[in-house]
Amino acid sequence: MLCEKFTGQGHVVLIAGGGRIYTDIAARFVRSERSLEDIVASPYSRQIVQNILSSGHNAALEFDYFIFGVEGYSRITETQLVRKRLASYLIKSGRAELGGKRTFSVVYPESIASFKADVTLPDGKTVTLSGRDLADLSRQWYDEGLKSGLKEQDLRYLKPEATEFKGIIGMNAHALRDWFKIRCCRNAQAEIRDMAMKMLKLCKEAAPDLFEGAGPSCVELGYCPENRLQNPACKGHIITKDEALEILKKARQ
Repeated sequence: MLCEKFTGQGHVVLIAGGGRIYTDIAARFVRSERSLEDIVASPYSRQIVQNILSSGHNAALEFDYFIFGVEGYSRITETQLVRKRLASYLIKSGRAELGGKRTFSVVYPESIASFKADVTLPDGKTVTLSGRDLADLSRQWYDEGLKSGLKEQDLRYLKPEATEFKGIIGMNAHALRDWFKIRCCRNAQAEIRDMAMKMLKLCKEAAPDLFEGAGPSCVELGYCPENRLQNPACKGHIITKDEALEILKKARQ
């Protein structure tokens, strides 16, 4: 049976991160003349964290680490996710031989699932199929391959990109803030933006000082760096980088 989920229904949990913050401790090592023991024993300083964020010297943020569990997202989003190099990932295997016990689970937009189109089969017959039909045909073909003794690691080559993945993501606070700039933006693909917004919410709840002002580039920077590629929904509401530079140029004249 096909296990079907729709984009936007992905689940994100914060496994570790937040609580005790170490960014301020890390920052103290740069300038403090105190002993190692004294620095480590220092009480938490929200002011130091705020100074780091306002200055843009974010290296100290790399000493606070966050681990997330995610499920209900497609391989489409997995591919985009792992483009972020400053992160750690463990993804549930699609290669392991589970003897047909693996759930054939897909995630896609509801509009794609219900959209129907006429397609021509190799024998010349024309049939009308929905996205859901195509996904289920893939499942049936996969199941028959298992019954015939084909390896799951070979059969998966023809599974749809809508196939669900489950995994663990680890990023430090610096990498997360940079990632949120790109993936919380309205120009991001809808599914990965959904993941990013859910991760951002969890981060702000767990460590509000570290993620104050975090979000898409327009929130972090105060302008949109997309310029001519700015999302149509943002035009006229958020100033672009080029527009900001033009204002500064005129102010200097």
